[in-house]
Amino acid sequence: MSSISADQVKELRTRTGAGIMDCKKALAESKGDLEGAIDYLRKKGLSAAAKKSGRVTSEGLVSSYIHAGGKIGVMVEVNCETDFVARNEEFQRLVRDVAMHIAAARPSCLQREDVPQDILNRERDIFREQALGSGKPEKIVDKIIEGRLEKYFGEVCLMEQPFVKDTDITVKDLINQSIARIGENILIRRFARYELGEGIEKS
Repeated sequence: MSSISADQVKELRTRTGAGIMDCKKALAESKGDLEGAIDYLRKKGLSAAAKKSGRVTSEGLVSSYIHAGGKIGVMVEVNCETDFVARNEEFQRLVRDVAMHIAAARPSCLQREDVPQDILNRERDIFREQALGSGKPEKIVDKIIEGRLEKYFGEVCLMEQPFVKDTDITVKDLINQSIARIGENILIRRFARYELGEGIEKS
């Protein structure tokens, strides 16, 4: 464990809410890989976010955000467990940040499971044609397609997008950090984004 830095432990604790020793062990098991350590903690049930993920979120806020002189508008519903937290300033700030992110980043769905199958099939076909057209060997085309799909999910799925105020974390990371700090399960339930002349995009 001597090769694990204090900064790594701090970052893992921030993202999961797990204890110091559990974080050190997770980082040691994953050889210092942060995402691997998060997976380790989740599998062991030691991540605060993982522990709270099954808890009912029947309270929360519906918030709106208007940008660009009234040309872009967002409505988002973010749920928590209690009315006490819904009235908490940190939770309210989180909801505003999520709404602002949606206005700026233009997600088309909440998470990858929400992407319609016909759109996924179309994207796969396009990626395959691009890979073959660039002369890539057939045997590695499938790997290229999967890699490009991961990038695609990171562009269109709200939970997988880099958070606009801190691109080192995703929106999912932002929610997990808030769960760890606030102590309740938090869930982005749905959103709608309106842009003048472009119709509606929503989860």
